[in-house]
Amino acid sequence: MIEIAPAKVVQVVFLAREGTIAEPELYGLLDGLNDEEKAHLTAVAWVGRGAFDAEDYAEAVRTAYTGATTPTADYLMGMPHLAENLEAGLDALGIDVSGEEEDLL
Repeated sequence: MIEIAPAKVVQVVFLAREGTIAEPELYGLLDGLNDEEKAHLTAVAWVGRGAFDAEDYAEAVRTAYTGATTPTADYLMGMPHLAENLEAGLDALGIDVSGEEEDLL
């Protein structure tokens, strides 16, 4: 289903919460993802903000692939509440990341 390691999503969440201090590191992480990971990360965020339901995740991924008009890093970093959207998206998709969160603390 989700084709990005949950640990990477959690890392994005933590960096997004740090704000401008972590912006260069977040940009580098996002820019370094492959196209599949970028599409899935975007889809998780969309599910989290309610643009797609969890059962429409595959459609969200397809839309992320076909609708990309700006670099993914720029798009996601410009998204208000990115960290919260990603957390809500993971939750809606039933993905438990508590182990990954503990590893980053």
